[in-house]
Amino acid sequence: MPEHSHHHHSAETSGWRLLVTIVLNFVITIAEIIGGILSGSLSLISDALHNFSDGIAVIISYIAIRLNKRPKDAKFTFGYKRAEILAAVFNASVLIGISLYLFFEAYNRFANPEHVEGGLMTIVASIGLIANVTGTLLLKSGSKDNINIRSAYLHLLSDAVSSLGVIIGGIFIYLYKIYWIDPLLTVLISLYIIKESYEIVKEATEVLMMAAPENLSIDELEKEIMKLDGVKNIHHVHLWRVNEKDIHFEAHVEVDDVLVSKTEEMLTQIENTMHDKFDISHVTIQFECDRCNVKELV
Repeated sequence: MPEHSHHHHSAETSGWRLLVTIVLNFVITIAEIIGGILSGSLSLISDALHNFSDGIAVIISYIAIRLNKRPKDAKFTFGYKRAEILAAVFNASVLIGISLYLFFEAYNRFANPEHVEGGLMTIVASIGLIANVTGTLLLKSGSKDNINIRSAYLHLLSDAVSSLGVIIGGIFIYLYKIYWIDPLLTVLISLYIIKESYEIVKEATEVLMMAAPENLSIDELEKEIMKLDGVKNIHHVHLWRVNEKDIHFEAHVEVDDVLVSKTEEMLTQIENTMHDKFDISHVTIQFECDRCNVKELV
């Protein structure tokens, strides 16, 4: 029985969208670094660093998508499906690293406040906000079902939030000369980014560690298979994801003394049940009759 295919939004995230997003981020990075230096704003420079990481993240995501489309071969028998998972881990980890560095810089600004040009800070951040919102909208559809695109989307979304925060901070600095709001915004933005990035790293790490999907219960799978006529026991179960959507299931199924033709029919029933009820795309079953001494489920 052929594997059930899944529709991936990453395939729909066309090259021109990624290209536009990359160009926007590198242009804004240059503008915000210059604006940050001229205005003395740490939060604007932190926004520029995030924008630079955004551009790199989208490039990595694009490369991973291209690798994912490469066919299987004798060495990579599963294909290159986990390239996007690795890209997600890298992108999210970079965001966490940048955020931790900005904590240190913000601490120095709290200890030694510096004059900030709020007007220039606000103008440059406004340009950055427009670019980040544009990029976020371009990648939004692909981010729903693909952890790789979602990691790049998070880069852009976090930067949009960051730019908005910098704009608000710039207005307060311009009107009220509250310079400490600049490092405060940097800390708040960094905390938000760390929280969102951690969720991506956690999920991607679970995929790499071959953890069972959180929404599936092995006990439920066992119950469904045990409903089939002739099944006596199910054991030695393995349930994992090759990538975010490609779920694999394998098990030993002990049956009554039946003909091979009967097990073929049972295999079809198990495959259909696993796909229709649990969205499992690949099923491997070893049928046996009083063969294994240990018959634990896992």
